[in-house]
Amino acid sequence: MALPRIDQRQRRARLGTRHLLAPSTHVDGVEEVADALVAVHATDPATVYLSLAARLRTPGHEPVERALYDDVTLHRLLAMRRTMFVVPADLAPLVNGSTGVTIAARERAKLLTYLADGVGWDVRRLLEVQQAVLEALRARGEATAVQLGQDVPALCEQVVVAAGKPYETKQNVSSRVIRILACDGLIRRARPRGSWISSQFRWTTATPWPDLPIADTQAELARRWLASYGPATVADLKWWTGWSLTATRQALAGMEEVELDGGTGYVVPGDAGPVAEPEPWVALLPGLDSTTMGWRDRDWYLSPAHVPRLFDTMGNAGPTVWCDGRVVGGWAQRADGEIVWTLLDDVGADAEALIAREAATLAGWLGAVRVQPRFRTPLERELSR
Repeated sequence: MALPRIDQRQRRARLGTRHLLAPSTHVDGVEEVADALVAVHATDPATVYLSLAARLRTPGHEPVERALYDDVTLHRLLAMRRTMFVVPADLAPLVNGSTGVTIAARERAKLLTYLADGVGWDVRRLLEVQQAVLEALRARGEATAVQLGQDVPALCEQVVVAAGKPYETKQNVSSRVIRILACDGLIRRARPRGSWISSQFRWTTATPWPDLPIADTQAELARRWLASYGPATVADLKWWTGWSLTATRQALAGMEEVELDGGTGYVVPGDAGPVAEPEPWVALLPGLDSTTMGWRDRDWYLSPAHVPRLFDTMGNAGPTVWCDGRVVGGWAQRADGEIVWTLLDDVGADAEALIAREAATLAGWLGAVRVQPRFRTPLERELSR
């Protein structure tokens, strides 16, 4: 029996509605957006705000700050592909169990080698310092890495990096010790110093995630991901999660196979039928947005000819302009705050008018804040001059 077929037009229709990009699908709560995206890229702090705001009825940074630091309904985790993500509270244990615990174990092993070679610490010494950090945080409530170094002088011990090389330098052990505490779920990032785009985070204690069976969490995360990103291939899920091929295939067991242009994809059971196309829509998405970075194979929404201008050499996406499920251009913010954009495909006068309106909306809520992507791309550099 032939597999159900989902063509590119249907994939773009699903993207527009399930990623909350069509205006009729915009929502009021940032938690709803994070749930729809499953995980929001957070390597660049500004991406979190811009990605969530692009899908809100009333965009702005305040709801994101409230969810991250006051209500704590969103959590930052080092997880898939050893990348920082923001995920909704109910999904955090799944992300941690499926991926985070493995990342934490690898990070801890690397840290112990780094400390043994650099400052002569063993496991016992690391645990002593970690306990001292936790006690200092409980006493302060919140603290920066610098403040923790004042309370726990061991954090200021230094390791020589790249010894004998022209770029030899010394590093405090503090950042790596603090990172492993965060990987273990013992501490979390609190409100940063400075503005909402700052990466100088304060830290506070946290409750570790529960221990969950890895196979169960991987299967559930795959199901949640396919509900938003499906149809998708084995290669897509393997790339997105960073799992082994065996683990990826096991997580997809029980999912429904469908035919895609040029291969086989997967959807959650019962999701192979056609979906209604949304109204015409456009969006200005930030660098590393979860939609732009959602799949390994991107030809159905991104022309390969556009990649050299819209991505850096490491594969990081820059700010993109979208129209009806396709990447059609890029945008940037200039020093005076103006949002400028250019098209790489012809989208017609009506769509161009919608793009101009989106740019004005973005400039309006950003106000005096200036946002420059952490990973700059050729087109973004060109536009921002």
